[in-house]
Amino acid sequence: MADKKKTKSKTKAKKIPAKGKAAVTPAEDITDNKPLKIVIVGHVDHGKSTLVGRLIHDTGSLPEGKLEAIRDMCDRRGMPFEWAFLMDALKSERDQGITIDTSQIWFSTDHRKYVLIDAPGHKEFLKNMVSGAAHAEAALLVIDAEEGVREQSRRHGYLLHLLGVRQVAVAVNKMDLVKYSKERFDEIEAEIHAYLDEIGIAPTHIIPVSSREGDLIVNPSKPMDWYEGPTVAQALDLFEAPVLPTDLPLRFPIQDVYKFDERRIIVGRVESGRLRAGDTLLISPTNKTVRVASIESWNSPSPVLAASAGQSIGITVEDQVFIERGQIASNEENLPIETNVFRARIFWLGRKPLTVGKTYKLKLATSQHNVTVQAIERVIDTGDLSSAEAETVERNAVAEVILRSRGMMVLDEFVDNPATGRFVLVDEYDAVGGGIISMEGYPDQRQSITVKSTNIFSVDHRITPAARSASNGHRPGILWLTGLSGSGKSTIAVELERQLFLKGYHVYVMDGDNLRHGLCADLGFSPEDRTENIRRVGEVASLFADAGFIVITAFISPYRADRQRARSIRSEQFHEVYVKAGLEVCEKRDPKGLYKKARKGEIEMFSGVSAPYEEPEDAECVVDTASLSVSESVAEVMDYIDRHLGGVDHHHETGKEEKAAQTS
Repeated sequence: MADKKKTKSKTKAKKIPAKGKAAVTPAEDITDNKPLKIVIVGHVDHGKSTLVGRLIHDTGSLPEGKLEAIRDMCDRRGMPFEWAFLMDALKSERDQGITIDTSQIWFSTDHRKYVLIDAPGHKEFLKNMVSGAAHAEAALLVIDAEEGVREQSRRHGYLLHLLGVRQVAVAVNKMDLVKYSKERFDEIEAEIHAYLDEIGIAPTHIIPVSSREGDLIVNPSKPMDWYEGPTVAQALDLFEAPVLPTDLPLRFPIQDVYKFDERRIIVGRVESGRLRAGDTLLISPTNKTVRVASIESWNSPSPVLAASAGQSIGITVEDQVFIERGQIASNEENLPIETNVFRARIFWLGRKPLTVGKTYKLKLATSQHNVTVQAIERVIDTGDLSSAEAETVERNAVAEVILRSRGMMVLDEFVDNPATGRFVLVDEYDAVGGGIISMEGYPDQRQSITVKSTNIFSVDHRITPAARSASNGHRPGILWLTGLSGSGKSTIAVELERQLFLKGYHVYVMDGDNLRHGLCADLGFSPEDRTENIRRVGEVASLFADAGFIVITAFISPYRADRQRARSIRSEQFHEVYVKAGLEVCEKRDPKGLYKKARKGEIEMFSGVSAPYEEPEDAECVVDTASLSVSESVAEVMDYIDRHLGGVDHHHETGKEEKAAQTS
């Protein structure tokens, strides 16, 4: 074992200057901690097995005598020795159930233990990703320096994104075949960096290596002394340790409420975080707060003062608030998300295909919701991992979809909290799919539905709505123009205002750009800020309508939920006008040059490009500006206004008001 000691001595913790960055230090010695799970991916011929064999040997993780046995086997068969044989031998033992668990290879450095999740081929790769690599905490992507970034490399990178793996290092292998060329490495580094950035993965390190020669796997490289970053082993040591469930925010899904004597015991399993007697909890989605009076535990010889992730407990609370199964208790800070729509990455197992418009039962923790498939964004082929748009998702396929429920769901993004970020879909009592949650492009709706004001009383006006309409000569209304940027909303709104004003109507336009100079100047363009922007617009528009005005709003307002909330404030006076123009048409117009900036990445979260736009389903008025001129579009809306808001008879309205007064 002298070789083992010699090898491991070379991986002692030391500061390594990362390329172009300040010095970084590998993680402290955490050998006794839970192993870090790493999945290794890459094109089938790019040298994954060779890299793994070399990594296991050079870190001193190879079982004693194994290397000699493989060399003897090669000599007997007249074969040249290959480092890949080490991994193949370990896999063979694994298959016989002798040394290693299924699809997992163990190794360690001086700083950490690792479990390497094997992903050998296309279909086998996907199968392992579903069963094991879906729980990987980091990944190593291998690319051949001679062949460069292949389509399969891109697909594997995309699948890491699909599964929520965010810690990714890249090994540019076979540098010996390109004569250790720095120029060639720089080309590949730029290409893979650009691709991973595009799909939302920031590689921790991109490392030039030669697995066959042992360059920069564990030991430094003389031929590549131009490289200043860490070796592969050191890059793995730099991965952040996984966050333990106890260190995550508290999530206590309510399973049931039991009644014993005079007590109501709220029972469930602590999925993450910690809970203590005396804590103040917030119950979602009701957003009521309670204080924990006691923690009840079965067969406990002494009073329980605290509980943590993994424990099934009961609690009693001081305040008698209505609590039911499916709700989630948390601390008042680090709250779960409340939403009725999210993106899902689904593994589909149903006999019938998943289809747009179909409703399924979603089970998440202890809650159940009826969700409808709003859209299928792309389907991943299980054979070659290619992705394509599709109308259905067939059995054993992987897809990215958008799911919507009628009620509010309580959840987390999978990358933030796996326990409340994954779900199961059920159809006719059969489990047909499982998935993980992403809120990319969608807001947490908690802020928009939470009322914090107290002791507030409405003021009754002395002027009735009927009297205002009779005086103005028209009914009040909110014309809510929605559509993509460049569809023509503002142009139509301004011309509508002019024509209505000339007819003597009380009218005012509220435009997105104008309001962001004042009322909404403190808001950015994150999904949550967009939601708050539309909430404010809806409230102000309601006040205008209450004053008897026809108020015209011209906002992209990309989320259906936001428009529905604006409608609910004054539903009888709300008129949704869909200014319809496809993305291609709007992008050709691009009157403000915003699409060009969005395509260059200069504008984040741009509706239709890098953020969703949800088309209206039941708009009262649809104006297709792709086929109509401005004057024709305005004429259509004017006709709608005349039919629904114009022509109020003064005497008729006054008579109705007097009759109502006499009746009361």
